[in-house]
Amino acid sequence: MEWLESEYLYLGLMLFSMAYPIAQSFERRLRYYQNWKGLFLGILAMMLIFIPWDIYFTAKGVWWFNDLYITGFKIWNLPIEEWAFFVVVPFACVFLYEVLNHFVKADVLKPIAQPTFLILAAVLLVVGALNFTRNYTAITFIITSISLVILGLKKPKWIGRFFLTYVICWLPFLLINGALTGNFTSEAVVNYDPEHNLGLRVLTIPIEDSVYNLFMLLIVISIYENQRKHSV
Repeated sequence: MEWLESEYLYLGLMLFSMAYPIAQSFERRLRYYQNWKGLFLGILAMMLIFIPWDIYFTAKGVWWFNDLYITGFKIWNLPIEEWAFFVVVPFACVFLYEVLNHFVKADVLKPIAQPTFLILAAVLLVVGALNFTRNYTAITFIITSISLVILGLKKPKWIGRFFLTYVICWLPFLLINGALTGNFTSEAVVNYDPEHNLGLRVLTIPIEDSVYNLFMLLIVISIYENQRKHSV
């Protein structure tokens, strides 16, 4: 797709991902804007973890960004588009979370959410420990495993809704992360050192990315729901 071969690709993907959630934030049934305080508190807390992590991994060459697809503006060696990623993706995912809460009345995944997350936590912990020298795999899997154990043991009332959102988010995840990892272009926007991951990919996407996004979304929605509980 030649029209994607541009230094505005990453920025364009972020604008595309943000456009509909922003446009519908003031829709009278959802009124997503009323929950922005908790949302942005969650995003800020998540960024306090993910931005230093991103800066470190970029500096160490665990991943890097292709200059062909970014505008070139950087803060602490991270493209401005990467900073936007940590706002846009959770903003859009939590918007989807609210849409599902509103239109899907049955909490269909609640019965299996806790055991599924505890089993996944065990798998991630074992795989992370066995691949301790692979930085992306080990850090992402182990820290997400711990988070899932905490979630599974606390079993908040929104655990099933969170699970459903994560499952549905795989659809935009495959589109956006696929675009970032070279599914539609001659080269990838984000490149990965194979020594630091398992080498397993869903289409062009490292399997670690899906766990990374799970951890990111878990932080944001935990704080989002906590803030909403205390504002009622």
